Amino acid sequence: MVVGVENERSVSSVFIPIHHFSLGFDFNTEKRRASFEYGRYGNPTTVVLEEKIMLALSLVNYALEGAESTLIMASGMCASTVMFLALVPAGGHIVTTTDCYRKTRIFIETILPKMGITATVIDPADIGALELALNQKKSPTNPFLRCVDIELVSKLCHEKGALVYIDGTFATPLNQNALALGADLVLAGCISGPQELVSVIRNLHHILGGALNPNAAYLIIRGMKTLHLRVQQQNSTALRMAEILEAHPKVKHVYYPGLPSPPEYHIAKKQMTGFGGVVSFEVDGDLLTTAKFVDALRIPYIAPSFGGCESIVDQPAIISYWDLSQSDRAKYGIMDNLVRFSFGVEDFEDVKADVLQALEAI
Repeated sequence: MVVGVENERSVSSVFIPIHHFSLGFDFNTEKRRASFEYGRYGNPTTVVLEEKIMLALSLVNYALEGAESTLIMASGMCASTVMFLALVPAGGHIVTTTDCYRKTRIFIETILPKMGITATVIDPADIGALELALNQKKSPTNPFLRCVDIELVSKLCHEKGALVYIDGTFATPLNQNALALGADLVLAGCISGPQELVSVIRNLHHILGGALNPNAAYLIIRGMKTLHLRVQQQNSTALRMAEILEAHPKVKHVYYPGLPSPPEYHIAKKQMTGFGGVVSFEVDGDLLTTAKFVDALRIPYIAPSFGGCESIVDQPAIISYWDLSQSDRAKYGIMDNLVRFSFGVEDFEDVKADVLQALEAI
């Protein structure tokens, strides 16, 4: 992950410098050129990051997705919402899944209708329902790790003139080649895809703001150098722990695309090179029993996030969906005993021992 670095630099630095400014200037009007005159339009550090991601995604030898353009924003939700506002016309229609990321679903259900945009919610595996509607997706889904057949979905959508947008945050481009499978755009902390689509999104982004600050861009550039190593470790730990959890008597059900038991396993195996570091499962017990299990864990942090070096655990009924009643949570399949576990890069045997001792505590 060393591509995307400028060949010519103003300084002889091994590392990309951080450019701290929000306002640029030209020495005279006559020689004015496209530049970083205003921070909302970009920054030299963030542009290097975008170029680095775009070029990395274009290297087939790295098993990554080809992309003509990449746009980085302050957050994944910023990227997702700006994409919707830029590409879905007033009175347009979106097809999303029952397992859509909650904040994305809230945006689709409460904000977009103000512009006359409607949505159809379908099961991720229901191709028949898709043929009746059409337009958005995340694979694997959150938090149940369902897999969408991206190649088939893209074919059906394109036949109807619809765009396919894949939220690949859980998989990361290292595990899933969504653009090569036919998707028009992919989100994985940034938006990547053809220049003509990304340019439309970029223009609206320049109006709305939400630019990534140069310090964060620098940290992402630094983190990209070891991303493949971290993802490999997370993939390995998650798969091994999913197998252990599935066989444990105190676990009712495990959701992980790398297990043969899920109905979409054949899809995951076909389109993924690794299955990610997140495993969701249901403890054999109620809300309090599950909370006792979570509290008995010693290694992971209790928080609603995933993908870092540190293991993180989330009981959605208490953390992510705390503001909904039990019956409302059930509409989304969020049971009281559901746990979402994001495995980090800790030693596997340490993580295994911790999870097993926590299960023994209930």
